Amino acid sequence: MKSTSRFLVMPLALLVALQAGHAVAQDTWPSTTIKIIVPSSPGGGTDVYARILAFGLTDSLKQQVVVDNRPGGNAMIGAQVVARAAPDGYTIMVSASPALLLNPVIYKNLPYDADKDFAPISAGVISPLLFVVHPSVPARTLGELVAIGRKEPGKLNFGSAQITSATSLGVKILEHVSGAKFSHIPYKGLGQAFQNLLSGQIAFVLSDFPIALTHVRAGRLIALAGTHRTKALPDVPTTEEAGFPIGEVNASFMVAAPAGTPAPIVHRLNAEINRLMKTPAIAEKLEAHVLIPVFGTPEEFAARLKSQRAMWTDIIARIGFKLE
Repeated sequence: MKSTSRFLVMPLALLVALQAGHAVAQDTWPSTTIKIIVPSSPGGGTDVYARILAFGLTDSLKQQVVVDNRPGGNAMIGAQVVARAAPDGYTIMVSASPALLLNPVIYKNLPYDADKDFAPISAGVISPLLFVVHPSVPARTLGELVAIGRKEPGKLNFGSAQITSATSLGVKILEHVSGAKFSHIPYKGLGQAFQNLLSGQIAFVLSDFPIALTHVRAGRLIALAGTHRTKALPDVPTTEEAGFPIGEVNASFMVAAPAGTPAPIVHRLNAEINRLMKTPAIAEKLEAHVLIPVFGTPEEFAARLKSQRAMWTDIIARIGFKLE
């Protein structure tokens, strides 16, 4: 009996010790650098938002927060890195729509489970989208762009952040409602797409505002229409005003952690992000880039993901979208 009792007590003591260690780890978090994985190339809106967060969190958490871009595979490469990371609060992801929202709708087989492998933290921000063309393209309105796509199907090419991004699907919706046809060149992020757009190698992009705004104001690109009216470009009509309603198509830059990340850390990050986006300094940066904060809890973000997946499932079926 004594021997049996001794072996029963040892696992119990070990369990208590492990639980105590886990609690201590949460209490001392963060004690080292936090890495934000961005599953797209530098320069696009996702990267801009991630760096705004990294700046703010470094100050508020009193610990260095760095951005690590892992583009490729329609955001699957970076997302998989996060899904496989230790759930200790030191690796988080700032992603556009593909990783958690659109890939699960479009792909039958993913190298990760968008529901089971991630802990939602924050819905982050949404960015209205903007049709911008190279000045050499003979179109100064969305109607003129569509007219070229109808008259000469496939002549004009466009770039997107990824095949499964809103910057790609928004153009597919435009094709569906207008009857135009364009040739698609997907990139690993808008940063890469804009290099070719500015040099005239591609004709146009449906872009988020952070990367397009400076070039439009400098006259290097022409803005035709956006998904929202904005104070940043007050004279640019919406796609609906231009005669081509494409619906609520926006870029979303959201925050998640590996599944199993302790709830206190998830909620601490959520609270810090919500608070930061309300501070004058960060709010000013977001407004300058036309990034609209979405406040809420991790649970509300999880519910938002489910409702948006249902919306996109319907849209993709309606327009007959298929992977190229």
